[in-house]
Amino acid sequence: MTVDQFDQLVTIVKGLGATEAHHGDCIGSDAVFHDICVELGIPVIIHPPEDPKKMAYCSGAHVVLAAKGYLDRNKDIVDESDALIAVPNSMTEKMRSGTWSTYRYAVKQDKIIFLILPNGAVR
Repeated sequence: MTVDQFDQLVTIVKGLGATEAHHGDCIGSDAVFHDICVELGIPVIIHPPEDPKKMAYCSGAHVVLAAKGYLDRNKDIVDESDALIAVPNSMTEKMRSGTWSTYRYAVKQDKIIFLILPNGAVR
């Protein structure tokens, strides 16, 4: 996550007034999002992956659900959320990217989406 993405993420999370937050417990943006939410007192629900290679092992969650495969748990995150905050590591959409795949699914589900690009632009 770039500094610009971090700044935008904090602004969006503070502005949403969320009553809970869901994430996939991976290193990187999930872990940063988790820390922001915990600091703001937003209850966190973790959807961990079955493959622990990239897990962040975030602590302080309100609920930790059963582990699932990446694609299934990403869909669960979208399905159980009103809005998605996506923080990709590329300016353009990529195939074979969990973040972009989740973004595409959220678009199909007609969710509110905050796409924070590496340069800090929000779409």
